[in-house]
Amino acid sequence: MHRTTYKTTHKPDWGLVVGRAMGILALLAGIFFAAGLCKASPSDNHAVPSIFQPHATPAQSIYHLSLFVLTITAVIFLVVFSLLAYVVVKFRRQAAGTEREPPQVYGSTQIELAWTIIPILIVVVLFLATARVIHAIQDAPKPSTAVEVTAIGHQFWWEFRYPGLGVVTANELHIPVSDPARPTPTFLKLLSADTDHSFWIPQLAGKTDLIPNHPNETWLDPHESGLFLGQCAQYCGTQHAKMLLRVYVDNPEEFAAWASAQRQPANQDEKEAAGRHVFETTACLNCHAVGGTNGTGRFGPDLTHLMSRHTLASGAAENTPENLRLWIENPDAIKPGSLMPAMKLSDTELDALVRYLETLR
Repeated sequence: MHRTTYKTTHKPDWGLVVGRAMGILALLAGIFFAAGLCKASPSDNHAVPSIFQPHATPAQSIYHLSLFVLTITAVIFLVVFSLLAYVVVKFRRQAAGTEREPPQVYGSTQIELAWTIIPILIVVVLFLATARVIHAIQDAPKPSTAVEVTAIGHQFWWEFRYPGLGVVTANELHIPVSDPARPTPTFLKLLSADTDHSFWIPQLAGKTDLIPNHPNETWLDPHESGLFLGQCAQYCGTQHAKMLLRVYVDNPEEFAAWASAQRQPANQDEKEAAGRHVFETTACLNCHAVGGTNGTGRFGPDLTHLMSRHTLASGAAENTPENLRLWIENPDAIKPGSLMPAMKLSDTELDALVRYLETLR
C-alpha cells in the first residue's frame, strides 16, 4: 500500500511578530524616556536635586561610579535582551509539528563555566569599584582649613552647630565654597536626637545616616556658590517627607559676613517688649532659645536670628509674617503631625509675638 506524504509549509504571522516588536520598542522607549527625565535640567537651576548634576567631590565620585555601573548593566541588558529576542523569533511556535519534542541538550561544560565565571568577574569588578569610592569618601583627610559643623536630626527639623564659630542655626546650612587652589571643605558630625534620619544633598554628597548614640561623619566641598536642596532620606515619622534642608554655598566673604551676623545677640527692640513678654511667659521658652532672654530650650530651633532664614518648619513654608502667624496658631495647617504644639494664644498675644519674632534678624 502506497502512502503519500504531504509537506506543509507554515507562513509566519507577521502581524503577531510586528505587534511583539512594537511592544518591545515601546518598553525600550519608556526606559530611555525615564532615564532622560532623571538627567533633565529644570528651568529653575537646582530646583530638582539630581545625582547627575554633581557640584562637589563626593557627589562627582558617586556620579562617575554610577555611570560605570549603569554602563555595565546596560551591556548585560542588551546582550540578554538580544539573545531573548533572537530565541523568540527564531524558535517561535510552529503550526506543524507542535507535538514533536525538540532536540535535548544535556549540558555543555564550556557554557556552564562561562555563565559561572563571567558573573563572578562582573560582581568582583563592581565590588572593587564601589569599595574604592567608599574608601575615598569616608577616609578623606581633614585639612586644617576645614569648617566643622555638628548636624543634629530632630523630628522633623535640622539643627546646625558651628563649634569653631559659635553659631547655632536650623534647617538652612551655610558653608563656604571650596576653591581647589585653597580647599575649604566642610566636615559634618552627624547626630540624632530621637530616631534614625539620613542626611542627603544629592548634588553635593551621598546619603549618610544619623543614628541615635552612633555618631557619623560626612563632608562637602562645593565647587560653586548657590543654593542646593536636600532632605531626610530615612523614614523618621509622620512628617518625614517635609524634613527638608537647604544648603547655601557662599563665597568666603559672604560666609564670613553671615557667621559674624549670626554671632550677634538677638535684637532688643523695646517697642516689641509686649511680644517678648509673651515669649518669655508661655511655653515657647520650653522648646526654643533666643539669645539675651530666659529662653534656652533645645527641643525646637534656635530663634535668635529666625528672620534671617528663608523658610519655616524645615522648608515646609516660606518665611513670611503671614506664615509665621499661621505656624504659631495652627502648625498642622502647614505641617500636619509635627511636634510643634498650637499655642492657643489670644489674637492680641499672637500679634505681639509675631511682631517680636519679626525683629529677630
